[in-house]
Amino acid sequence: MVAAIDRTTTDDAPSPPARLSLTPGTASGLLDGAWWPRSRDLSRELPALAERLDHSWGRVTRVTVNPAFWPVIPRTVAVTGHTVHVGWFANEQDPHKLLLFSYSADRLDLLIIPPETDPAAAARLMSAATTPGGLLTASRLMEDERTAGDATESRGREEEWETEGGHASPPAGKPAGPPNPVDPAASPRPGGESSRKDHP
Repeated sequence: MVAAIDRTTTDDAPSPPARLSLTPGTASGLLDGAWWPRSRDLSRELPALAERLDHSWGRVTRVTVNPAFWPVIPRTVAVTGHTVHVGWFANEQDPHKLLLFSYSADRLDLLIIPPETDPAAAARLMSAATTPGGLLTASRLMEDERTAGDATESRGREEEWETEGGHASPPAGKPAGPPNPVDPAASPRPGGESSRKDHP
């Protein structure tokens, strides 16, 4: 994908607070937290994220993204009191990860939760990304959530079908219909002889 570069950021509308969760303590892991932006507009979303981190982590000077999910990538974004430079890497950076850099606190690796994510799924992803010492990549966390969501949706469809009168398939090797009626006169006698009398 070719990244579009926006050289100007003129939107001065205030942004709501960033939806951000950071890993507690100092335990190292592949991710340092998760960010759930409200849109795919970096010019609008990054100022709120940087402002929040400026006070709790360190002044953000630069961020990098993978352009896979961002239609426009600005070169710079104005934040209160300073400017954040934005870069991108198409092949070298996980598409679901944001890297933030500062002069004093080194680097943060954040899972990017897509804006359209259901709140329950976003909460699960926030929790998974902030597990101290976590060893799952951003893309792996997203794939695990998709797999879990697909399984839940499949179970829901099956339960709805059964509620409406459908029936689940029988276990392998067992007939689907009711058992055949048994003729008591045809039951075998000891010795293998049938109790049915075919003649008087």
